[in-house]
Amino acid sequence: MGRAPSSLLPLAGVAAFVCVWHAPTSGQAPSTTGNAPQARAHTPPRTADGHPDLQGVYNVATLTPVERPDGLPLVITEEEARRLERTEAQRVQRAAEPSPVDRPAPVAGAGVGGYNNFWIDRGDKVIALRGERRSSLIVDPPDGKIPAQIPEAIKRNASRPGLAVRPTADAPESAGTQGVGAYDDPEIRPLGERCLLGFGSTSGPPTLPNYFYNNLKQIVQTKDTILIFIEMVHDARIVRMNQPHLPPNVRKWMGDSVGRWEGDTLVVDTTNFTDKTRFRGSTDQLHVVERLTPIDANTILYQFTVEDPKTWTRPWSGEYPWLRSSEQIYEYACHEANYAMMNIMSGARFQEKLDRDRSASPR
Repeated sequence: MGRAPSSLLPLAGVAAFVCVWHAPTSGQAPSTTGNAPQARAHTPPRTADGHPDLQGVYNVATLTPVERPDGLPLVITEEEARRLERTEAQRVQRAAEPSPVDRPAPVAGAGVGGYNNFWIDRGDKVIALRGERRSSLIVDPPDGKIPAQIPEAIKRNASRPGLAVRPTADAPESAGTQGVGAYDDPEIRPLGERCLLGFGSTSGPPTLPNYFYNNLKQIVQTKDTILIFIEMVHDARIVRMNQPHLPPNVRKWMGDSVGRWEGDTLVVDTTNFTDKTRFRGSTDQLHVVERLTPIDANTILYQFTVEDPKTWTRPWSGEYPWLRSSEQIYEYACHEANYAMMNIMSGARFQEKLDRDRSASPR
């Protein structure tokens, strides 16, 4: 396994995380980044072929969410960022306290989460970029929100009979549903929950923080191929340099990634997705462009643009820093068809037998 086992993210923790970001703010900086202080151009080390050497392990844990909470500008003040970080530190400290031995049993049907907060490592800092503290990874649209889906996509993503809310394939393990949910049907359980791909699009593209644990990404680089390895859940993306895309009939879980250098920036263009990936409800027409630029000795600026004309009304973009780390990546031994699925299925069959026996017994 990685540094922590796979389980459900406690819903109480999610609520606390969201509440922290919805707290009122004051004295916020303008939402434009045009007047941010510009750092002197960084000259990165080079590989034998003359391109920047991006190799290494990077930690992307952060408190900054993908989408911007309502009422916040993109850039928040240093004071506000520190307040958010203190609030998270206090929450972690409270969660680390021993549980009362005389606490009552949980209410039947209520979410009890997974395991305790000791295993959770979703970061303790608001991202800092270009001298600014950020309230979201998304920078375009200007409101920091993923654009609305077109009517066709809304219908497609809720088309399964009897299913009120269908989580996308990259949904976190704790994704909630109403009515019949993805966890009531083994055919539509999220890919991350099945350990096929990292949940929350940590695998990518775009490759995002997972806000849970196992936050490391590793780059291994040659002249013709670049590997982006993701700790959660042991996903390896192969970027073929200076090559055409595969024929359109060839579809891959993480798409077909081809790369090129634009100065010191690695540009990765990915198409040819399978329709099973369904990143936030997208189709196999998903198109992602990523840009990785070394901006100092310990930081890569990761930028991404996502588009799918069959899903969203417009493209959307974001950015966040990857910070070089001395930590090691460990095996994440999560795989499909492990004991959990067998137990779930056998439990369902047992419940069905009980229901039949009750119906057949005389009253």
